[in-house]
Amino acid sequence: MEWYCKPFDALTAREVYAILSARSEVFVVEQRCVYLDPDGKDAQAHHLFALDDGAEGRPQVAAYLRLLPPGVSYEEASIGRVLTGAAYRGQGLGQELLSRGLVHANGFWPNAALRIGAQAYLQRLYESAGFATVGEPYDEDGIPHIEMVRNVHH
Repeated sequence: MEWYCKPFDALTAREVYAILSARSEVFVVEQRCVYLDPDGKDAQAHHLFALDDGAEGRPQVAAYLRLLPPGVSYEEASIGRVLTGAAYRGQGLGQELLSRGLVHANGFWPNAALRIGAQAYLQRLYESAGFATVGEPYDEDGIPHIEMVRNVHH
């Protein structure tokens, strides 16, 4: 498994396809959310992902998140579209993904806080990485979410 962090324009067509496939598998099919995943923000993002060789030589995205600069989703920088593929869960890959994401975010925006719209069941994972809950839980596509912020001092 190889890790990559690339701005959108550096992604190959195959990487974009693998990323969008993984996002659709998790967020649209598995979580049964009917929404347009390509939301116009990908071109402004850095994409962090782990590629596994996969079946039939077709690379599969084992884990993925995108890093957005301040002013795109929130006033703060943000991490979103966080996923671990179904075949790769239970191996600590989500924790590694988040740790790598935080390192990259700090490198890109060293003085920026991070804000996320987290699925509520992942609240403890994000708290362990220094995020604090702000505001009240809300519903997004039928899934409970909570906004969380990680301040610069972490």
